Amino acid sequence: MTAGRAASRRRYSPAAFWRGRLGSWRTRRLLEAHLLVLFLLTAVASTALFLSSRQVQHGAEALASREAPAVQGLAASRLAALRAQEEVDHLVERNLIGVVGSGEVYRSQLSAADQGLSRIADRTDQDLGTVKGLLATYSDSLALGTSLYRDQPLMRELRLQEAESLLTRDTVGVAPRLKVLQRTQLEHAESTAAMGWWQRAGWWIAELALVSVALTLLSALFVLRDRCGRDWNPYLLAAFVLTVLLAVVPLMTAYSTQDDLAGALADLRRITEESWGNGPPDEAQRHVTEMSEKVRLRLAGGAWTESVYRGALVGSLLAVVLPALGLGLRLDHDYWRRR
Repeated sequence: MTAGRAASRRRYSPAAFWRGRLGSWRTRRLLEAHLLVLFLLTAVASTALFLSSRQVQHGAEALASREAPAVQGLAASRLAALRAQEEVDHLVERNLIGVVGSGEVYRSQLSAADQGLSRIADRTDQDLGTVKGLLATYSDSLALGTSLYRDQPLMRELRLQEAESLLTRDTVGVAPRLKVLQRTQLEHAESTAAMGWWQRAGWWIAELALVSVALTLLSALFVLRDRCGRDWNPYLLAAFVLTVLLAVVPLMTAYSTQDDLAGALADLRRITEESWGNGPPDEAQRHVTEMSEKVRLRLAGGAWTESVYRGALVGSLLAVVLPALGLGLRLDHDYWRRR
């Protein structure tokens, strides 16, 4: 390569371009400007990153601890009530009413439905009092129909018909009311897990600020070597590496978490639809149990986001401190003490 070509490359290199852009600035003012810009950008990036990461974590925790169990519990309670009615119908068809031990299955299903609703009451803001009252009335009607009127077939039949009406009557029955509650709870779960426009805007602000921080750090390192003849500043180098990690790791974690939440929501929709089906309740219960375990494992797999969130919080604080130390110490040593 000839000397003229090498000189031409140096003249039109990125370093020469940036040196020309900064040529009108005094070195001290240039470093002070870099320090101020870095402080402002890292403060903005850290705040946006903290808020966005915290919102993702809160959404995942709310879905795992409150919304998903409520959706699963409502489905299980509805199927248990339907299973109880199916068991009573089998007892009537086989003429087993009054046989010792014949009603244990439907009683256990009613107990499971009642306990499920009691647990859900602590996980949702929906009013379950009406449904619990109807379920208790339905349970009483079944008990009367299967035990009190053993020798009065007509009264027994009327009680059992009354119980079935309490369970399946359109709009006001136990099963239709639970279906409405399921639909509402599923909508709550979807809104909890969704990444809204404000949250997306927060991630955009955080990423743009972090990219600006990385470029400003490179500029500061260039100024220190070009104007001050200093070696690579370890504080600024560490801040640059940390900035790259903050721009990549929390964002990847957030989108990985959103993928897990989307998969969990799809499973919750299938659970809800399965409980609304017309198939045998015992088979639907088995499928709902299997899918509920799948949802639990999927949401439990995102527990590591807590560690990433804490790491991002500490890293954000360091991202503010390290550039201030790197440039502040250099300015104090080379300029401020000499005033």
